Amino acid sequence: MLIPITRKTFEQLIPAVATGAQYAYYSGKFPAFLKRLLISVVAVVVIWLLGLALGNNGGGGLVFLLGITASLYWLWGPVALASFRNVECRRYQYAGFWQGRVLDVYFTDDLIGQEETVNTRGDLVIVENRERRLNLEVGDKTGFSTQMQVPLRKEHEKIVKGQVALMLVMSNQPDLSRISKYSDIYIPNKNIWVSDYPYLRRDEFIDISRQLREAKRKRQSGTRDRG
Repeated sequence: MLIPITRKTFEQLIPAVATGAQYAYYSGKFPAFLKRLLISVVAVVVIWLLGLALGNNGGGGLVFLLGITASLYWLWGPVALASFRNVECRRYQYAGFWQGRVLDVYFTDDLIGQEETVNTRGDLVIVENRERRLNLEVGDKTGFSTQMQVPLRKEHEKIVKGQVALMLVMSNQPDLSRISKYSDIYIPNKNIWVSDYPYLRRDEFIDISRQLREAKRKRQSGTRDRG
């Protein structure tokens, strides 16, 4: 099932400015915060040196503004990164509510990086960093299908073949005949979200999906009654 949605609804589901969940995604853990803080400190020092080089030749107000902006990079950096990612989605002209089913689900143990270390005997040892991942394939009766791979979470173990799957799809075709991008996948009967990045305002998506499905059921019921 594929139901086109209005531009207003599309922009309601994927806002221009980062949501709290999106900010948390890019904010990361404490090491990521320290990295942004270090960037802020280095940028402030560079701008301060630039101000000294300019001296009384002007640009004092601009240097001050740049310094304030750079000093707060640790705060606004995640907002900017998430907002840029949202804008990439909002560039698509059309969007629709998609409903299908889980076609396949399995777990893998994937290599995500390697580290070199030295053991107690002084030998160089390569340590592999692996991560358990969920591999999910969803599709519908039209033949459309897509796959998503994300880090495995405990709730993902409840996903099985045949479950209903919902998501937002994006396209530059008015009839949505060519899907260019899709959002988080939602499994409603288990209330499970599958995604790496939280594109959607999830509460809004759940409410709108219920309204759209109910409206379609009413239309289909009315058509059968007239028949």
